[in-house]
Amino acid sequence: MTTQTATPKADVYERVTHAIVAALEAGTRPWLRPWDAAQAAGPVSRPLRQDGTPYRGVNVLLLWLEAMEQGYAAPFWMTYRQAQALGGQVRKGEHGSMVVYANAIHKTEIDRATGEEVEVEIPYMKGYTVFNVEQIDGLPDRYHATLAAPVRSDAERDAQLDAFFAATDATIRHGGNRAYYAIHFDWIQMPPFESFHDTESYYATLAHETTHWTRHPSRLNRDLGRKQWGDAGYAMEELVAEIGSAFVCAELGITPNVREDHAAYIASWLQVLKDDKKAIFTAASHAQKAADFLRARVDAHAAEAPEQLAA
Repeated sequence: MTTQTATPKADVYERVTHAIVAALEAGTRPWLRPWDAAQAAGPVSRPLRQDGTPYRGVNVLLLWLEAMEQGYAAPFWMTYRQAQALGGQVRKGEHGSMVVYANAIHKTEIDRATGEEVEVEIPYMKGYTVFNVEQIDGLPDRYHATLAAPVRSDAERDAQLDAFFAATDATIRHGGNRAYYAIHFDWIQMPPFESFHDTESYYATLAHETTHWTRHPSRLNRDLGRKQWGDAGYAMEELVAEIGSAFVCAELGITPNVREDHAAYIASWLQVLKDDKKAIFTAASHAQKAADFLRARVDAHAAEAPEQLAA
């Protein structure tokens, strides 16, 4: 009998979901990057492990939320033992933050129907504790040093963002006063650029709709049970697009303002999260896949025409 699920899955799901729900109920969107990205590691879009590897999925949300609550500016996180191995020491009285690890156990069983041996995959999830480097003394300077934030003109930044979204090959139309993705026609509709209050809001909205665009059957074929406007599947897809947009915005250095319609979405998100403790894990996983898909499209375009894209 395996003992690898020392931390019960239900407990991990419960704790993570509770943290996200509490933040939403307090009016905070825990998937917006809380720090300035000017770090020694270079432009930082997500929380980093001690070796500089970015966290993914729901762990990004958990550590963004913790950084926001505690006021941490540094993106690096590590376990107690990792800190010690680097010559550091977690300060007395500091409390760690939970991240999760998902994997699967494979074992052989006898199929009752056929009597043959079959390999069974048993997924499991466990939580473990990490500390932000601002809670640790004695670490090498590279974990604390910062670089001056790059200075760009608005025109230059716009050109690069336009190049990023163009390289996804999504069909983007402009006109009207609504932003949406029309799956039957497979195009994104955006209001005119001039109608947005600020530049970053335009690109954040475009990131949201482009995340929706990845759900098309010819791409990620994401079906979350959406049947009609306002149902649980609709709310779940909007949550995926919201988190996916946050991941893309973080990578591109966009800090969007809160859209007016988010207040209405929050109520539906809260209902979905309270009804299903695994919902935030599912949403974050789909959002990460969408962000990865978009980045892969852009990278492929850059490889073919490097002079047209500098992202």
